[in-house]
Amino acid sequence: MTTIYNKDKFLNRIADQLGRKRRTEPVTLPEWKKLPQYEVFKDYTQDQLLDEFTNHCKNIHTSVVVTKRETLKESFHEAIKDLGGESIVTWDDERFSTFGLSEALQEQSDNGVDVHVWKSELGDHNIKKAEKANIGITFSDITLAESGTVVLFSGEGKGRSVSLLPRTYLAIIPKSTLVPRMTQATEKIHEMAKENGRMPSCVNFISGPSNSADIELRLVVGVHGPIQVTYLVIEDE
Repeated sequence: MTTIYNKDKFLNRIADQLGRKRRTEPVTLPEWKKLPQYEVFKDYTQDQLLDEFTNHCKNIHTSVVVTKRETLKESFHEAIKDLGGESIVTWDDERFSTFGLSEALQEQSDNGVDVHVWKSELGDHNIKKAEKANIGITFSDITLAESGTVVLFSGEGKGRSVSLLPRTYLAIIPKSTLVPRMTQATEKIHEMAKENGRMPSCVNFISGPSNSADIELRLVVGVHGPIQVTYLVIEDE
């Protein structure tokens, strides 16, 4: 865990430079009369959110595979095969064990696939493995139906390079993580900050493979990250 030194001294100095005392009381958020952002997919069931999510993923060049817990391992192996196998880098995440995928990763390793689990104590070696890996695999912490977006919380054992540097990316999405849009995601993140007293070290919002239309407004997929993305949705409810 990162240790912050001289925080109070630093913040007090900034307040002094602004010509006022440092504010230590929480900010009171405004109350708005109109909240149209909450109307998007209002009252949708998880099944309806999944339908919206799947339909939008067609627009962002992302494959969606929906599976049940009992067929998850088979679907996991098939997704890895479709992405080319060879080498994998994953988070050190207890959910791999919870959903029975640690065993599946071991089976991949036994079959000759280079599987690397991100370990904080290995430092830059993790990044080098991610740079050379064909597939990066993480779980989604929150999933946005409106935009086909997975939200990833980086932290101990969960390096952001896992989803950014490999050639392809596989996101494991428990169906229960689906929410309508960014509105609900930011609420969850704020609640996390209140409960834990801190934010994740990094929050990534990923909507399919990397792409850009900066040059002549022509969409090019795979510019600065994974060129192919698969979302594996688990019916976990």
